[in-house]
Amino acid sequence: MSDLHHECGIAAIYHLPGNTVSPLCPTHGPDEVSRLIPRLLLDIQNRGQLSAGMTSYNPDRQQILETYRGMGSVSEVFRLSHRGKAESIMAQYAGRAAIGHVRYATCGRDDLSYAQPFDRPHLEKRKWFSFGFNGQLANYAQLRDKILADDDHHLARATDTEIIMHEISRELSGDRRPSLVEVMRNVAQRFDGAYCIALVNALGEMVIARDPLGLRPLSYAIEGPLLAAASESVALLNLGFSNRSIRSLEPGEMIWVHDGEIQLERFAPSPRRAHCFFEWIYFANVASTMDGRSVYLSRKVLGEELARVETTPLDESTVVVPVPDTSKCAADAMAYRLGVPSVEGLIRNRYTGRTFIEGTDSRMTKAQSKYTPLREVLEGKRVLLVEDSIVRSTTMRVLISRIREVGKAREIHVRVACPPIVSPCFYGIDMSTITELFAPRFLQKDRPLEEVYEEMARELGADSLRYLPVELSFVDENDEVRYYSENFGEKIFPRSPGVIGRKVQNCHPPESVHIVNRILDEFRNSAKDVAEFWIPFQEKFIHIRYFAVRDGLGKYRGSLEVVQDVTGIRSLEGEKRLLDW
Repeated sequence: MSDLHHECGIAAIYHLPGNTVSPLCPTHGPDEVSRLIPRLLLDIQNRGQLSAGMTSYNPDRQQILETYRGMGSVSEVFRLSHRGKAESIMAQYAGRAAIGHVRYATCGRDDLSYAQPFDRPHLEKRKWFSFGFNGQLANYAQLRDKILADDDHHLARATDTEIIMHEISRELSGDRRPSLVEVMRNVAQRFDGAYCIALVNALGEMVIARDPLGLRPLSYAIEGPLLAAASESVALLNLGFSNRSIRSLEPGEMIWVHDGEIQLERFAPSPRRAHCFFEWIYFANVASTMDGRSVYLSRKVLGEELARVETTPLDESTVVVPVPDTSKCAADAMAYRLGVPSVEGLIRNRYTGRTFIEGTDSRMTKAQSKYTPLREVLEGKRVLLVEDSIVRSTTMRVLISRIREVGKAREIHVRVACPPIVSPCFYGIDMSTITELFAPRFLQKDRPLEEVYEEMARELGADSLRYLPVELSFVDENDEVRYYSENFGEKIFPRSPGVIGRKVQNCHPPESVHIVNRILDEFRNSAKDVAEFWIPFQEKFIHIRYFAVRDGLGKYRGSLEVVQDVTGIRSLEGEKRLLDW
């Protein structure tokens, strides 16, 4: 999915004062723990390659907070390929505490003035701070207009990062002396959007905060006197923290370091969660864990779901081909479940640059040079081409064309490991208009989904296309039945030794088929459109789905569809009958 811009990533590290020294410290000691920031940023480089930077805190330095920023990758900015220059940077910006940032431009221009962290100097130490930000404020325009309503106010940059800086400054203005917890509580009431923030001030206080919806991931670890945080857990693991020490910061929570202590505080209520699904299918490092779940295993399950709903005839010529690299987990899992090979029929050239920076024509040209089909692998094959998503479809069109022309594949069946993208995102992903998206213009027509998919496939030049349904149900790595739908949200039910089965509405476990009548009665009175559950059948578990149907006389009827057994041993798809309630 190289049609999309990545977002940003933040990192932070703090060695508390005292006699105890963390074994994870660099050899230069706790006063130069800031040297670990480039290592943290390297492991979240997948989130942004446009710019990088860090701010360090050193009370013994004339410039208590000192910020270093540059355009390019982490290695380029910190000159990691040149030992002498890298050492010079690390020595100049050494400190006991530091924050770091990698950026992609979801808001604002591509120049150094937009690189983070942003520094806000002030004569009073408590008002002097630097911070990095990952996400995007959906109400940026309203906040900007409110600031500019005063004729004396001026904004130097067209970015929500500057808005956040001014909102924090407003809370610290005058003679008030609010704690940083109070500051975050107040600004959270004005912010609508996705934001993870790492902030350090000239008093040596640090804040690491995650927005109340939890749209963006943020992990932290504490071992002895050392605190570290990063947008993704893999950065902390590779730094040397143990798995059991690494945790996800809960939505609406913040870590506050002050007076030599670390406190976990809630700064905003979190009545509901709204995780970004692009994190799970694309943005996040596959080695990361977010909110207690493995990114790899989550993508693996998506592939298993693709296999579960696959209807294409399989033969010896069938192969599964992932679009490198983020689709590989899903493709491998799909192939394993189907019992067909997963092959690398597309080789990615990792040195061609990003294909989403320039216009469509240029992106198409770059996509042609970015992926090379292997004729030796694809010729004469029925290809199940697995992609994590289709956004604008530019890359997918090029891939299908090249797999046919260069790879000489016999058939190409596109399988997408997420539902269709039907609307723009205003929370930090660069797809700002609905006209940019591939799927909406097809889905506006009131037609059966299969017809819509057929038209999409013709448009792309594929033999068929199928997205992963919005409604999912599967047994996950924790041996739990997990169900998600637009109607009900996510439900998680533990497996019991003799029975898998839960009624979606009330989590009622059917102990036998006879309980179905009672489920139907409850379902009829619930005004729900669909119910799903599992019942035991011949030492297997059958996935049952009920749909509410009102006939022409206003009488409710229920359509029963036996979808398939959960174990995947024997498909029961297609068995349908109508039950008169």
